[in-house]
This record gives sequence, structure tokens and C-alpha cells, in this order.
Amino acid sequence: MSVVDVWIQHPTARFAAQPFFASLLRWTGRETLSELPLEHTLEAMDAAGVDQALLAAWHGPQGALISNDEVAACMAAAPGRLYGLAGVDLTRPLHAVRELRRRVREQHFKGLRIVPWLWGLPPDDRRYYPLYAECCELDVPFCTQVGHTGPLLSSEPGRPIPYLEHVALEFPELRIVAGHVGAPWTAEAISLAHKFPNVYLDSSAYKLSRLPADFAAYLQASGAKKVLFGSNYPMLTPGACLEGLDALALDASARARFLADNARSVFRLPAP
Repeated sequence: MSVVDVWIQHPTARFAAQPFFASLLRWTGRETLSELPLEHTLEAMDAAGVDQALLAAWHGPQGALISNDEVAACMAAAPGRLYGLAGVDLTRPLHAVRELRRRVREQHFKGLRIVPWLWGLPPDDRRYYPLYAECCELDVPFCTQVGHTGPLLSSEPGRPIPYLEHVALEFPELRIVAGHVGAPWTAEAISLAHKFPNVYLDSSAYKLSRLPADFAAYLQASGAKKVLFGSNYPMLTPGACLEGLDALALDASARARFLADNARSVFRLPAP
């Protein structure tokens, strides 16, 4: 069984120290979130049979919580297994576009990830738009979060409709991967994936055994072509998130698409 995890991060001390993660620690029963050796991340992938993973940089108003350089170093240490998603500074549009272009063209990053709640800016804010155009030019996806915000910041920027729908309407060439299922607006997220050929969803931040019922039903039906597997490591391990896979009763083709094939198509990944 080949698996691609489209949402992981390798935490730095700066990332781990953010106070808004207190709610996630409470939910997962952990006292702290800490910087980890890269070997721990690779071991978690190995334990779940994850061949490849998309490793995200994090940039917010506080600066780089996980820098593109740190992601690039992880990629270099695990070639063919870890692929980068760039983070950029929305307040510096030209610098952000140039940074994305450089990371994709020179270091083979596979896309851009911006977490709207971190900025307090929904994805139809004007500051994102030069980056969407550049993603289209570079032929890489834009990855984001939809649904409520687990960390202690506002959930409003995570509403799929109208914010992400505006982006999909105005940039039909842009491949969009909307992560974290979309709850409590899961039906809205699913409707966007139905409506727009280039909108995809991922299952990150949920164990498959605890997916919202409407999301599970979508994955078992036409969503097998539009949903990608993700974990949100280190908050949840890939192994924990794969619990309940058999209970979904996906046929062989649907299982392969969900676990790996959709991701390799969307992110233009080589076979492992």
C-alpha cells in the first residue's frame, strides 16, 4: 500500500512555542509541543507506510515559524521522501512572489501553503492574489486550511463559502487543496470540490475513524477522485490517522487514489 501524506510539519522551537497551540495540546493530551529530530518524523512515516510527504513551511505575522530554509534542509536530508510547501510573507507581495518562484524553480518545492487563521485574512484577500497568479504560472497548487480553527485564533477565515469560492471562481486554473475537512462547514467544502474541477480536499487533522459522516460518505463515493490523505503530524501521527481505513470499505482503485494517486497527480510527484 503506497501512501502520500499531504500535510505534515517538522516542528521548530519557534513553532512549538506559539501560545495558540494550547487548545491542540489539551485535545491531544500532551503537555508540550517540542522541536524534534528529523529521524522522529521519518520514523513516524515509516511506521505508517508513508512513502512521501508534503512538508510545510509556516510564515505568519510573527515571521517564519518554520522557514523555507529549514524545510529545504529536511528535503535534502530525505530526498525522494520529503517535498516542500513554501511559506511566504503576505505583507511583502513582490518578495513573496519571488520567494515562491525561487523555491519552486531552484529547490523543487511542490506548492504554496498559507494558513488563513494565522494571518487573520481569508483567502480572497487581495494580498494573496499575486501568489495565486504565480502558482498558476509555476503549475503548483495552493494549499490552505478550511473549517474551524483548532488553535486559539478566529475561525472566520476558514469558511469555504464565500472566501475560497471567490478564489476558485477568479482563478479557474489554480489547483487548490483545502485541508482539515472543513468542519463545521464540511458540506460547503464538499460542494466546492463538486463544483470546481481544480478544488481538492484533504483528510488531515482527523483520524479516518472519526471523519464527519458526510465527509466519509463523499470519500466513499465520487470524492475518491478529489480527496487526499493527510495527517497534520506532529499533532497526529500518520499511523493514528489511518486507523479506520478498512472500515471505509473503499475498493482497491478508490483506496489507491485517496492514499497516494490523487496527491501524486495534484502535486506532480514522482513515484517513490
